[in-house]
Amino acid sequence: MERIYYPGPGRDWERRKPAEAGMNEAAILEAIRFHHEHDSISVPYGVDAETSIISGRAGEPYNELIGPVKQREEVNGLIIRHGRIVAEWGPIDQIDMTFSVSKSYLSATAGLALDSGLIRCVHDRVADYVQDGGFDSPHNAKITWHMMLNQTSSWEGTLWGKPDWCDRPEGPGLPHERALPEPGTVWKYNDVRVNRLALALLRVWRRPLPLVLREGVMDPIGASHTWQWHGYDNSWVTVDGLRVQSVAGGAHWGGGMWISTLDHARFGYLHLRRGKWEERRVLSEDWINLASTPTPVHPVYGYMNWYLNTGREQLPAASETSFFHGGQGRNVVYVDFEHDLVVVARWIENSALPEFIRLVLAAVRS
Repeated sequence: MERIYYPGPGRDWERRKPAEAGMNEAAILEAIRFHHEHDSISVPYGVDAETSIISGRAGEPYNELIGPVKQREEVNGLIIRHGRIVAEWGPIDQIDMTFSVSKSYLSATAGLALDSGLIRCVHDRVADYVQDGGFDSPHNAKITWHMMLNQTSSWEGTLWGKPDWCDRPEGPGLPHERALPEPGTVWKYNDVRVNRLALALLRVWRRPLPLVLREGVMDPIGASHTWQWHGYDNSWVTVDGLRVQSVAGGAHWGGGMWISTLDHARFGYLHLRRGKWEERRVLSEDWINLASTPTPVHPVYGYMNWYLNTGREQLPAASETSFFHGGQGRNVVYVDFEHDLVVVARWIENSALPEFIRLVLAAVRS
């Protein structure tokens, strides 16, 4: 059996012609053409990021940006088969905002905390680890790490000037006047609660999360040093006498992870290899299994932002075991165990993703 290939650091990544990787070149070119024809509507090229983010949340209160933003790059992407790059298009080295794919990197810092014993069990209460007032109320005291990670926590409060109810409000009336669901019973995508998880993990690590991620994941997988993980202007806290910025788990109000497509591909390839990089165990198999377990009340979601293909609901042409890390724009890191495949697509229209993946999979011959 052929030895599993791992790329060297930076741009030291072997290329293969599609035919050498068991793929059809004409079919790959058709998938790339389709991507170019379905550039993002939600974050259009040539429109400044501030306008895109604010207009995309125009109906929400507390919509002001509090973190940095940047102009996006052109459509770009990578296809990796058996570890080698078989196709690339656009500026894959350029640093782009990646919106909620930031959550998957945040999730990895939780995995490192679990693997190192800083968190003993994902079903432990966060309040048993974090005593900063955020988990003191009778409601919030019930919340576990598991609930925070799969977005079923229903955490209540205000963080960095944003109350939890202001994010994606639903239905008539004022959301903050309604009774909150019992923690763990309702799935709700909510960036305030994601940012509360980031702050809780900072309290546990007692170190900046970008440093934790760099040392625990990004350096071991040979990522560049060009990525940046931003917080907000007002998300500074004191940890052991030092001022530390708590990072954002997305770009809902700016900030979040800014990263190249090549570095995204390394992160995806780490998950394709189930947390292992060459002879080093970067993330445990147990963590990979936890992160990819469907949330019972929302089976297409695992841990932050692992989008699962349960029932082939999201990607009908792909296997049920495939998943992707996803964010607005749309930014996608697709991982396919069945075909030994990683695909990164930046700035593809959300509704076009299933067809794009179908076209890529149609190129697989053997």
